[in-house]
Amino acid sequence: MSAKEIKRAFLQSLGNLVVPNLANALAKSLKFNFLNYEILDSLKEKNQNYIAVFWHGKMFAGWYVFGREKSSALVSKSKDGEILSRALKKWGYKVIRGSSHIGGKEAIELMKKSLEDGYSLSITPDGPTGPREVMKAGAAVLAKKTGKPIILTGICYKKKRIFNSWDKFELPRFFSEVVIKFSEPVYVPSDLDYDQTDALIKELGKRLSELNKSAEENC
Repeated sequence: MSAKEIKRAFLQSLGNLVVPNLANALAKSLKFNFLNYEILDSLKEKNQNYIAVFWHGKMFAGWYVFGREKSSALVSKSKDGEILSRALKKWGYKVIRGSSHIGGKEAIELMKKSLEDGYSLSITPDGPTGPREVMKAGAAVLAKKTGKPIILTGICYKKKRIFNSWDKFELPRFFSEVVIKFSEPVYVPSDLDYDQTDALIKELGKRLSELNKSAEENC
């Protein structure tokens, strides 16, 4: 093994150890204000799992909040995915290792099975590479196939750092206030045709952006 490879392996191991612990400490310092949380309570009372949806740039709080539930998430098999996987496991997730770059079918089947096994599922619908805040088909397709409701989730951080990444990733600062606003459950009829499904996907993206604006107004 070359010196460069040794250095890379060391940094990867360090990231696997430090980043999840640091992320956990940051998440636990945040002060959450939930709007419409009774919606999740109602689903719990019915023992109803769901598909939680939040934009990729807002995923830090999204991952943390839904990890409190019996939740699952699809994480890539890459080395970076290993770091995320460790953080999500700390937050109570069942981690599904796969890739959304493999044509979609395998990823959809892995997530569908998790929903059918009674887990809720957290999805960033514009990930992993964008375009930013443009809804892709995954959540709607899964809801259509399984009958599970979608919960759109608006997120706002009072204090944050915004990164110069494709998703304008937002990282809350320690002890920041965070506003989380949930939508009513959205059920997708199984008999929707292609055009109807496409129109619904666009509508869901619009509603998710509106939820984020509403969260910001209360932040």
